[in-house]
Amino acid sequence: MGAEALVTWFWHRRRPFPWRTPFPRDPYLVVVSEVMLQQTQAARVAEFLPAFLARFPTLEALASAPEEEVVAAFAGLGYYRRARLLHRLARAVGKDGWPQEPETLAKLPGLGPYTAAAVAAFSFGKLSPPVDGNLARIAARVLALDLPVGSPPLKRQAAAFAADLATQAGTPEIFEALMELGATVCTPRRPQCPVCPLAPSCQALARGTPTAFPRPKPRRPPEAITWVALWVENPRGEVLLRQIQDPPLAGLWLPPLDRGEGEILARAQALTLAAGLSGEPTPWGSVRHHITHRRITVALFRVPAVFAARETANGWRWARPEVFGATSSLAGKLARLAQNPALPTELP
Repeated sequence: MGAEALVTWFWHRRRPFPWRTPFPRDPYLVVVSEVMLQQTQAARVAEFLPAFLARFPTLEALASAPEEEVVAAFAGLGYYRRARLLHRLARAVGKDGWPQEPETLAKLPGLGPYTAAAVAAFSFGKLSPPVDGNLARIAARVLALDLPVGSPPLKRQAAAFAADLATQAGTPEIFEALMELGATVCTPRRPQCPVCPLAPSCQALARGTPTAFPRPKPRRPPEAITWVALWVENPRGEVLLRQIQDPPLAGLWLPPLDRGEGEILARAQALTLAAGLSGEPTPWGSVRHHITHRRITVALFRVPAVFAARETANGWRWARPEVFGATSSLAGKLARLAQNPALPTELP
């Protein structure tokens, strides 16, 4: 099916990313790079990874660092939950050592089936395929699989396709070759079929309809919702924060936040009381934020720093805006809005 041609193509055409070291690779390098790549473009990770590894050069260095230092080191990559899970993983592995099988690796914090299979393949030579979107797209086209993007049947058939190629090639490098081919040649909209090493066996190309495979994923309609946040600043210029306990923001430190429903001002007043604060919340504009299919408007209210027991309660703390504002894109948006000297007078 072209395994040898694909590996040869990869040797000559692969992009020189810093995580592409000789096999077998340090599992710490594989985990850090794959976790970063989950939500970020490869070129951005290539710029970011060396600085992160210089700051945390080993698993032990990462495990011994404070969690907030690790989160701060992710500033600019977004999706900061990845940093917290990576920190938890480092501590778990530091205690028990690296497992080598994908099924066991998948039990570590932050590692799903794909990343676990990638670590098992690239660090320990296992031939269980890590199936990402690029690999699944190639399988759908080569085999003319009339299946939707991201569907379990497509993932299963893509895994079997990649496993067959790995058996022919005798090396897990074939998986990385497939990922590179999907990222640079077998792209979603403009595949470069004339230079593809798998073109002779591609059924979609033979039909003249490579972009028809796989089928588009049915789109979930966007959901418009409104949250309410409080900005409380003490005389030292620090902002009152609370750690979010549940998804999709679990682990983040943000200003007191209401994610319910109802009239905005009433929610702000109730949130003020729940935070142990007194004083009337003053509307201060809003920011827009997107999380998957959610289109979120966050209405910000400033509240005088007249506070009660919440100042020192567990799960609450004070922090400088420039510090917590770098820990998530939403925190940064709220910090910039709160520091705008033009006071809005209407609710968003």
